Amino acid sequence: MKKQSLSIILLIFASSIFAQTGKVMDNLSMTSKILKMERKYAIYLPPDYESSQRNYPVLYLLHGAGDDQTGWVQFGEILNIADKAINAGAATPMIVVMPDANTGKRGYVNDVRGEWRYEDFFFDEFMPFIEKTYRIKGSKQYRAIAGLSMGGEGTFVYALHHPELFSSACPLSAATGPKNVDDLKNYRLWQGVEGITDEQKEAYFNKYSVLSLIENIKDDQKKAIRWYIDCGDDDFLYEGNALAHIAMRKKEIPHEFRMRDGGHTWTYWRTALPTVLEFVSMSFHQF
Repeated sequence: MKKQSLSIILLIFASSIFAQTGKVMDNLSMTSKILKMERKYAIYLPPDYESSQRNYPVLYLLHGAGDDQTGWVQFGEILNIADKAINAGAATPMIVVMPDANTGKRGYVNDVRGEWRYEDFFFDEFMPFIEKTYRIKGSKQYRAIAGLSMGGEGTFVYALHHPELFSSACPLSAATGPKNVDDLKNYRLWQGVEGITDEQKEAYFNKYSVLSLIENIKDDQKKAIRWYIDCGDDDFLYEGNALAHIAMRKKEIPHEFRMRDGGHTWTYWRTALPTVLEFVSMSFHQF
């Protein structure tokens, strides 16, 4: 009888542990009229999503060049890291959405000719679709954005373009754009700039250069977003991140800046993700 009771207790205990596991789906899709194609995405649902009826905060987590929506799932270990942070109480239960920005063309920006409008797709189609499909608290207070490398650039750009939509932003090892207009032609993440006028080049540079966006930020937007910026000291993008930090200091934009030991690797980004989850969780509770 005692053995039976012990077995039941162990079974209940094992079941409770199993119940604390979130769920990841990485081959989902939605139809985009703007991009004229199906767009894939991955999503992490927190451990209690299916057993509750409540709505959740959301983190949009952007991948880097060469990856797709599965990058943060396979190499970034979002399921294991998010589960651990939530179960430990370091992060609040949240939904994490990972869009694909590597099909058709690469990147999170609109192209210079307006023929490939990924940024418009993200805000006009993807975000509304996600927040209608899943139980998400659809307000600035409960919405955050983060990403690595190319996705770090997307994080900077999206948050600076739409400070009314995000409570926090966490660029990791971010690309920050070409240093000047003349260097546009050599910047691989922005395609199709050949054959356009100098005026078009300057307008495009000002729209998507991280340093230009910081330099031209409006005074009433300087404290609109909580910023966490992280880049390895051996990362080839360290200079752009350091310059962004300096520019934000000069413009008196509150932010946290970390340069830790490491390079442009998944090993580095996996160590950054728990801090990101904790940082955005603080933002969800702070506003």
